[in-house]
Parts: sequence; structure tokens; C-alpha cells
Amino acid sequence: MRIISGSHKGKRIQAPKTLSARPTTDMAKEALFNILNNIVFFDGLKVLDLFAGTGNISYEFASRGASQITAVDRDHKCVSFIAKTSNGLDFPIKAIKSDVFSFLKKINASYDIIFADPPYNLDEQEFLKIVHLVFERGLLSKDGILILEHSKHTDLSTTPNFTESRKYGSSMFSFFSEE
Repeated sequence: MRIISGSHKGKRIQAPKTLSARPTTDMAKEALFNILNNIVFFDGLKVLDLFAGTGNISYEFASRGASQITAVDRDHKCVSFIAKTSNGLDFPIKAIKSDVFSFLKKINASYDIIFADPPYNLDEQEFLKIVHLVFERGLLSKDGILILEHSKHTDLSTTPNFTESRKYGSSMFSFFSEE
């Protein structure tokens, strides 16, 4: 994986093959950040990266100027890799080992962007639970955006707070915000 833009543009990061994560492809990540370039100013953003895996999305936000990034994953190896990599790159990423659903139930903070990339085989009800918890708990700041990455076979378009989705290969990004 590589960082596409920002202070570390072009930097390649090699995750150990032993990590149980499916990083967002460079093509899908570049498309996502092209969309975000038109709707957010990255400097100073507060970002929550759920099911962070390798930290791929967190590194991209950090390279573009996000000032506070929290990366949550339940896999100890993933969390250790993110912490080590972000320290080496001097990125403002705090890696937390936690079940995402437990984390969402207890956190008392708000974020400008919440990005979630759960396993594609996650039950659709679990995707809906993420959306429900984010909005029920008020975890987005004013004008904040929730982005869910999922398989093209999952349709979230009838979910409350849904605004749009974009398809890139076998991946889709669904966007949610306060109405």
C-alpha cells in the first residue's frame, strides 16, 4: 500500500502478511480521497478509523493534515503495526485495541469524519448498527461525515442519514450525515 498525497506522498508501507486485514485498494482509496478533497479541508480534521486493519486510511488522513486520528481494531497485531508505523512517520494516530461496537457505545467524543471498513461478510444488521450507534450517540461533529466501506452486494441506501454511495471495483463507499 502507498500514501497517495500529502506530506508523505508516494511512501510505500509494507504490512506483514500475518495481519488479518484487507486494506482498501489504492484505486478505491484514491477515489475516496478525490471525493473528500471537494467537501472537506483536511488540516485539523478529527478522524475516527473503525476496523482500521493496517491503518491504510489513517495514514492517508495523517499525510493530508488531519490533526487527531483514532484507529480502532480488535486485532492486537494490527494495533501494534499501526502504532509502530505512525510513530515512525510521526503521525498523530492513536491506535486502540477494542471491539468497534463496544468502543462506539462508550466513547464520548465527536469526529469530523468517521470511516468504517468492517469485514465485507459482516451481516447487514451489523452495518446498520454502526450507523445507528454513530447517530444515536452524536459522534459526528456539525457537518461531520460517516463513511462505510462495503461490498457492492450490500445495499445501505434505505438506511437513515444515507446521502450517497459510490462504487469502485468490488468496493462501495456509502456516505451518511445529519439530515
